[in-house]
Amino acid sequence: MSVTDHAEPAQKKTAPRATRAIGLVVALAALVVVCLLSIWFGSKDIPFASTWNVLWHNDGSRDAVIIHSVRIPRTILGLLVGAALGLAGALMQALSRNPLAEPGLLGVNAGGSAAVVLGIGVFGVSGVSGYVWFAFFGAGAATVMVYLLGSTGRSGPTPDRLVLAGAAVSAVLYALIHAFLLLNPLAFNEFRFWNVGSLSGRNMDTVLQLLPFFVIGIMLALALSRSLNALALGDQAAMALGAHIGQTRVLGVIAVTLLCGAATAAVGPITFVGLAVPYVVRLITGPDQRWILPYTLVVAPILMIGSDVVGRVLNQPSELQVGIVTAFLGAPVFIWLCRRRRVIKL
Repeated sequence: MSVTDHAEPAQKKTAPRATRAIGLVVALAALVVVCLLSIWFGSKDIPFASTWNVLWHNDGSRDAVIIHSVRIPRTILGLLVGAALGLAGALMQALSRNPLAEPGLLGVNAGGSAAVVLGIGVFGVSGVSGYVWFAFFGAGAATVMVYLLGSTGRSGPTPDRLVLAGAAVSAVLYALIHAFLLLNPLAFNEFRFWNVGSLSGRNMDTVLQLLPFFVIGIMLALALSRSLNALALGDQAAMALGAHIGQTRVLGVIAVTLLCGAATAAVGPITFVGLAVPYVVRLITGPDQRWILPYTLVVAPILMIGSDVVGRVLNQPSELQVGIVTAFLGAPVFIWLCRRRRVIKL
């Protein structure tokens, strides 16, 4: 567990199973509403009746092309990216037993960013379809490097070692990124559009390219829920319960790599989703990962797609990129989390 200054024992009881189930159904309903809003709102005003009609009957009109070729792929990608970042954050917090952990601790964002810079500056890659695979493999390579560094020593890949290794690798990669961009203005101009984090400009091809990684990562994360519950009791207690600690951590790192790598490759670095959503969900569900992970799977896309809709509405006819909106929404939440005085048990 994590303790802040003047911490007090947590007194809040876990909600009953029926209440948590109802809450999950309500969250699913809210997600459906947010997805419909995402398909409805955009830089071009389309009446809701027309939106609803062409959603189910593609008549080839201009409105139908906008909805089926632009807004639906964008909404699906927001759904996948939100779920991936939320689950990755929940896994990181469970694996490190730190409620303020987030996916960037494993160097995922730094690795993806470094690979994109390399692709732009050295190989002349441009456009989202070119960035995707560079970002994905860069994120994966950075995570493997962090895991290998954190596994050195007789104690193996402990949470503290992984966090320290992630911080070290991220610092080195970001230093290299900034040095390269200062020496290559053209690469900087191209990189800054990807680095802000955006769902715009992505099509169904991007979704289909990365869909297998999203699906495998989500299934693996959900399958680890019972093992993560045992791990929360401490290594000794988990081993006494028959949990395979090393296997759980390895599979958890693989799931985080798949989820964050695919999400970062698709839309660029997005902050706070993986930090804030699992933490807030834990306040509702209690420490049981069998509830935290499904809740996060639903609530995180609500934040992601909702932020994208807010960005479109606030800056019409242009739009505010989703990475900027999540940062504005997430920063106050992060400050609130850091100032909380009671203990949060993982």
